[in-house]
Amino acid sequence: MAISLIFIFGLLGNITTGLVYLSTVKTFWHIVQRRSTEEFESFPYISKLLNAYFWVWYGVVKPNSVLVATVNGFGVVLEIIYLIIFLVFASTPRMRAKTGILVGILDVVFPGVVVLVTQLKFDRDVQIEVSGFLSLCFSMVAYASPLSAMKTVVMTKSVEYMPFLLSFILFVNGAVWTVYAVLTKDLFIGIPNGSGFFLGTAQLVLYAMYWKPNKSSSISKETTNDLEDVLQHHQPLITSNSSSSPILPEKRQG
Repeated sequence: MAISLIFIFGLLGNITTGLVYLSTVKTFWHIVQRRSTEEFESFPYISKLLNAYFWVWYGVVKPNSVLVATVNGFGVVLEIIYLIIFLVFASTPRMRAKTGILVGILDVVFPGVVVLVTQLKFDRDVQIEVSGFLSLCFSMVAYASPLSAMKTVVMTKSVEYMPFLLSFILFVNGAVWTVYAVLTKDLFIGIPNGSGFFLGTAQLVLYAMYWKPNKSSSISKETTNDLEDVLQHHQPLITSNSSSSPILPEKRQG
């Protein structure tokens, strides 16, 4: 029964995390249509790809963790596609160069060196510890992102920038992977996803407190599109595999 429950929750986690990865499709469809990245920043996608890399590695080196690797392998493919689109339609040569350099350093050199050295110099137990620790760290960084959205909700007393559907999907994703972590006794998965579940719960509570139905119709189409792009900063755990919550699209600096 324990094995079947692990498989069921792992499969559910694949579905919910897959939805989190797919949530950015509309953002890039917008970029393709406009043929420009406009004010969108590339770093969220670069960091999501890096996080997905490490979760794939963890799922491969740790026995019986193939379900962790599969969904993040899917995420790796999507994030690479997103970054290719970003590079093609970068709004300025400077943004294209900056993105290319960051991709080279953070998504090619850094993970390549870490994986190569660890695989060649250390045994399987150390490989599991290193890959799990790095996955946990990058997921925890991602889980800090909802705090800014929650602060905005409290200050404005409006949930305009914290759409319910996205918050709910991330809440469910965190819950599913937390249960999976408990069943498999996996702290590397449990800690970031438990944090994501807690923050997701807090977001839903804030949504219940500040939701004002009379104002929903006043949100413009442009704002609605921005809200659907909000997950660009999230790295589900497994981004985060796992999940965090939506935040506002980051504007390019300078």
